[in-house]
Amino acid sequence: MRTVRAVTVTPGVPDSLRLTDDWPEPAAEEGAILVEALAVGVCGTDQEIIEGHYGEAPPGQQQLVLGHESLGRVLEDPSGTLRPGDLVAGVVRHPDPVPCPNCAVDEWDMCRNGQYTEHGIKGLPGFARDRWRVQPKFAVGLDPVLAPVGMLLEPASVVAKAWDHIERIGNRAEWKPQTALVTGAGPIGLLAALLATQRELSVHVLDRATTGPKPDLVRALGATYHTGTVDELDLDPDVVVECTGAPVVVLDAMCKVGPAGIVCLTGVSSGGRTIDFDAGALNRALVLENNVVFGSVNANRRHWNQAADALARADQSWLNSLITRRVPVREYAQAYTPTGEDIKVVLDFAA
Repeated sequence: MRTVRAVTVTPGVPDSLRLTDDWPEPAAEEGAILVEALAVGVCGTDQEIIEGHYGEAPPGQQQLVLGHESLGRVLEDPSGTLRPGDLVAGVVRHPDPVPCPNCAVDEWDMCRNGQYTEHGIKGLPGFARDRWRVQPKFAVGLDPVLAPVGMLLEPASVVAKAWDHIERIGNRAEWKPQTALVTGAGPIGLLAALLATQRELSVHVLDRATTGPKPDLVRALGATYHTGTVDELDLDPDVVVECTGAPVVVLDAMCKVGPAGIVCLTGVSSGGRTIDFDAGALNRALVLENNVVFGSVNANRRHWNQAADALARADQSWLNSLITRRVPVREYAQAYTPTGEDIKVVLDFAA
């Protein structure tokens, strides 16, 4: 039987990360489209799975193949959806089998019973292997220009969903936003700023970093870079996209947004921290100013398509600059070792 290299963990077992040289070739049941892996992006979710905080192997298996930020090239597609040689990314989340009302209409990002599965995270093998398969419904073709950066599609899909919902909420009334604040200049924050500039908003990005690539990346978008605190900013944004998950920043963002403003929370807080905060004053402001605060995670196929269009329209050299390290598969452990200076690390299968 033919085998492939795969980066795996044993879910729930800290530091079980391994590169396996004899992982089974992906079974046809996984999907009609056979893909040669080019790269996978590494993110904080991978780190938490490696640390044993969560992760779920496919039924009947003990190991989980990592990798949910995929980029590959089609080897074969009998369905005719894509052609051999096409660039492709795999949609991460699949709908639950019941299905819930949202999954039944392909809004699996809004699953209501939690029985969804996710490649490289929950119940489905990930994309960090030499070859993988995907069903046509979950295969997103990419513009050839995205060959160096297509693994950014997954985080971009999360941001596309956030902006889709922001605009849907905004259109509850006459809405002409002018200013957007993004808190956090990691990959999600920078991509959120990119999509904000594509909407011709005046964009401000707040982050703690005073050195490194982040300030220049923000300025290259035509946006304004800030350090310090949210409260110190001299603006009342129409939209805030919060990407840090830091409790103080989250609360300050809710207080900072302008009248009829919208705050989208994309950062996940770790919990366990108590803050002395005047919740009554926040409630009063939200009610009297008709503000909205909502959370957003994951994405459905519509958002993946929107993200693919947004990335194809972006400055490709700017997107390339988001990738601060490309690590060959044989040196896989380095890709999953944080340095504190990276924006996006990529595990390179094509090297």
